[in-house]
Amino acid sequence: MKESNIMDKHTQPTGNDLGTLAEDARALMAATADVAGEKVSEARKRLAAALENGKEILGRVKNKAVEGAKATNQAVHEHPYPAIGIALSVGALIGYLVARRCARNGD
Repeated sequence: MKESNIMDKHTQPTGNDLGTLAEDARALMAATADVAGEKVSEARKRLAAALENGKEILGRVKNKAVEGAKATNQAVHEHPYPAIGIALSVGALIGYLVARRCARNGD
């Protein structure tokens, strides 16, 4: 499976939520387009700037996440046995901590 497909699956819910938020903000801006007033005009400008800034930040975050996934994929392919050892160690540590917490809580 390609890295972009993996990233698309993991970022899709967040992307959908942000897309819905952006659509709602644009709808609000359209609904208030005929409302006169300095405060409304200023709020619309700030909202438009925030939407643009949010799109830029989302793009940068997505690019960095894809770069990180590609680098991780390459490292795992170059060094599979250390990667398996690290994954096993982390899994054992998480299992130990969960079991300890359950024992302490009486679950």
